[in-house]
Amino acid sequence: MLFFRTSFIFTLCSSLLALSSSCQRDLPLTVIAISKTSDNYINWLKRADSTVQYINLYSLPVDSALNLLENCSGLLLTGGEDVFPGIYAEMGDTARCGAINFYRDTLEINLVFQALKLRMPIFGVCRGEQILNVVFGGKLFIDIPQDFDTSVFHRCEDYLHCFHMVYVEPNSLLHALCGCDSALVTTNHHQAVSVLAPDLKANAYGSDGLIEGIELAEKTGQPFFLGVQWHPERMAEENPLSGPLARAFLMKCRIYSSNK
Repeated sequence: MLFFRTSFIFTLCSSLLALSSSCQRDLPLTVIAISKTSDNYINWLKRADSTVQYINLYSLPVDSALNLLENCSGLLLTGGEDVFPGIYAEMGDTARCGAINFYRDTLEINLVFQALKLRMPIFGVCRGEQILNVVFGGKLFIDIPQDFDTSVFHRCEDYLHCFHMVYVEPNSLLHALCGCDSALVTTNHHQAVSVLAPDLKANAYGSDGLIEGIELAEKTGQPFFLGVQWHPERMAEENPLSGPLARAFLMKCRIYSSNK
């Protein structure tokens, strides 16, 4: 297994170097580090920029993933299992969680710290938004129906047909990117931000008052930082809370690469 991973990493790095040396164009090569890929996320990025490349960091040793991240243009944290409550001092609620992936928690927390250190664009989707809030010192609702409210269905048995409205805060980065005050989104989660981290602010809410999006509270040297609770990768490109967000993220990633 160690030989396989080493060979894979060597091949991947060689491919990136070959792409970089052969790419003689005005725009820099855009390589997105994805914490765990799926076709939906890849297609979402490709619809925004057909030339974008990506690396799936999932299942790599953490130190190898961090090394590869340094050669990338941006970090995309994707949806998935519940974040381990012990990370935000709620160990006793672990039994109320669904599946927990300790490796993924460790991987993504380290990736976020490294991306912040590199001042690299960061986008978090669903679990990705939650991990960003936890890394910055926030907490999560363990289960929305039990701990918060049941007036809005945030997760349905038929997750492909589960929708609700999201209301965007004015004077936020999200509002500037989407140009809308509200839109219908695809949703599939039973956890969400409960205590917002001190350095973050909410940029969108559901009609029940649940936080649906986060960003940095103050402007810093971070070129792009956005977390959304919905699933833009499952939504139509023309939806203002899908396509425009991918395009804005990738634009900042291209600028980041060109300035490296």
